[in-house]
Amino acid sequence: MDRLIYLYGLIPRKEEGQQPLPPLKGFDGTDNLYTIPIGDITAVVCQLDPEKYSEESIKERVNDDMEWLQEKAFHHHETVMALSKIFTVIPLKFCTLYKNPDSLKRAVQSNRSNMLYTFDLIAGHEEWNLKMYCNDQLLKKQVSGSNPVIEAKREEISQLSKGKQFFEKKKLDKLIESQLEEEKNKISENIHLHLKELARKGDVKKAWSAAATARKEDMAWNGVYLVEKSKVERFLEQIQQYEKELRENGWQLEASGPWPAYHFSSFS
Repeated sequence: MDRLIYLYGLIPRKEEGQQPLPPLKGFDGTDNLYTIPIGDITAVVCQLDPEKYSEESIKERVNDDMEWLQEKAFHHHETVMALSKIFTVIPLKFCTLYKNPDSLKRAVQSNRSNMLYTFDLIAGHEEWNLKMYCNDQLLKKQVSGSNPVIEAKREEISQLSKGKQFFEKKKLDKLIESQLEEEKNKISENIHLHLKELARKGDVKKAWSAAATARKEDMAWNGVYLVEKSKVERFLEQIQQYEKELRENGWQLEASGPWPAYHFSSFS
């Protein structure tokens, strides 16, 4: 029975000729990674026992063994990170498996044009992530005191009888909440659009809840950017400037990277 092929990533074959593959242990912790040339593309892989690492057994471990999952996911991430420091890498998702080298070669060959385009896109670039958090109470205080829509509503309420004011103040609270969300989105989108101008590409990811981040604040924005290496310093300085300008109103901006270009490369 053929041994399974675990695929970490794809690199341009010409780069493999310029820099040897570092000695990195594979998924099972025994054999080293090796490469499989596929035309002008090289796959970085390791071999696995098909009985021990069948699709069914991996699903079972993923569902039932959190410690194993964390260990193996960390191994995959660290391996792809190490490769990305040396090569232009199209990183693959955790546990991308092929039954044999031939099935891998067919998959790469059928996606060759997309892979070559992606190499051109990400070469010389780094992926950076920006998570934006906002203390709603601080920003609400600023919005409540300076928003013309809210001020107009307050003025309207002040002209009403005491009985009517009670119900209208309930509406005012809802108006303040909606204006708060508009302000958060406006600030976040403006920052995102400006950062996109400094990057080759930028995209928006799903914001995480406070439960997922273990923070008091919900995440207001989650952006990812493909930045040319020569422009990274300017990119990060701009984020620091936004952080300084917005801190008084409850904003925190957290940039992280560089990461392998997971969000700007795909392999069907």
